[in-house]
Amino acid sequence: MSRRAWAGFGALPLAALAIAACGACDPIITIAGANFPSWLWCMIVGAILAAGLRPLLVLARLEPHLGPLTIFYPSLIAMFAMIVWVIFFNRV
Repeated sequence: MSRRAWAGFGALPLAALAIAACGACDPIITIAGANFPSWLWCMIVGAILAAGLRPLLVLARLEPHLGPLTIFYPSLIAMFAMIVWVIFFNRV
């Protein structure tokens, strides 16, 4: 093999270590003895918040002006999930 081909193999152990270390940093929430990753809890809370916001958008007659709803509502869920993550799980 050429020297250039071997250069990529040096990063392989480092990448494997980085992937393995990511799992150890994930906060775990225990509910009734079952362990759940915190990102799952954040997504559920984000979906509940987005579902709660939808009637307000309909009542204010803003929903027709939001663009494609199949893009808007998943983006809204992701935004709420990230806000919940920063509020409750930010370690900085």
